[in-house]
Amino acid sequence: MLMSFALAIALSSAGSRPDRDARLPKADERQETAAPPAPSEAVPKGDGGAAGPAMTDTGPTVAPQRPQPVERPAPRSRGVLVFVIDDAGHNRWQLEPFLKLPGPITIAVLPGLPHTANAASMVKAAGKELILHQPMEALGGLDPGPGAIRADMDDGTIRDIIRGNLAQVPGARGVNNHMGSKATSDVRVMSTVLDETSANGLYFLDSLTTGDSVVHSVASLMRQSAWERSVFLDNTPDKASILNYIAEGTKIAEKRGYAVMIGHVWSSELAQTLADLYPQLLEQGFSLSTISRIMMDDDDDDDTGY
Repeated sequence: MLMSFALAIALSSAGSRPDRDARLPKADERQETAAPPAPSEAVPKGDGGAAGPAMTDTGPTVAPQRPQPVERPAPRSRGVLVFVIDDAGHNRWQLEPFLKLPGPITIAVLPGLPHTANAASMVKAAGKELILHQPMEALGGLDPGPGAIRADMDDGTIRDIIRGNLAQVPGARGVNNHMGSKATSDVRVMSTVLDETSANGLYFLDSLTTGDSVVHSVASLMRQSAWERSVFLDNTPDKASILNYIAEGTKIAEKRGYAVMIGHVWSSELAQTLADLYPQLLEQGFSLSTISRIMMDDDDDDDTGY
């Protein structure tokens, strides 16, 4: 009678307990706890009966449940930041701090300089994006340096210069202008430049050194995508100003989806400022990328119908 009563209690308890697999860790993730030994209890002798141990039901064994980690929601995506560093090629020591930065970054290398080829190799070896920093004619007679495109050049000469400069930075993914306030405001010149860069599978980034630039309008007529600089990071190269410029860029990224921010290798505070800000930008929900990566992602979206 005692055994039947204990069995009924055990079955009733097991039937009302929720499924263990739904609330306990998996067997290989938990430590099993052995059931304690049942105490012995003497049974008094009855008429003709023999004394023997009584079975005491202690109920089912339940392993201690470990607390589950609390998952933090991923930060909302606030925009993509593209950092482009111009004027590489003069030396190694200015470039090296930028190549040590975490995350993607784009380095624009000038042609015709003593360290042009070396800088291009260093950029690729560091896994950063390489582009040609194409010198172009400026207003006011400023010298843009070797390998420059001038507004009085014919189309064939412009194409030859671009091809020769690209040969000095093999593996470049795009082109942006160095100076060029006169050249980028000339429709014919920019039509030739954009046609040549497109023929080489490269994008063109307008550094936007003048408000009279025709790059965007010419690219639209040619049905090509045009990219423009959003912010210059080091017009005033002290750290406080750089932080303000970056903050301006993040606001643009939140509205537009991305921001292209251009700085220079000679800016002594820029590399360390970017290194310090990198984890904070990620925590705030911004991501870092390159123009070519954005273009590839857009192509993937087109292919998949998104």
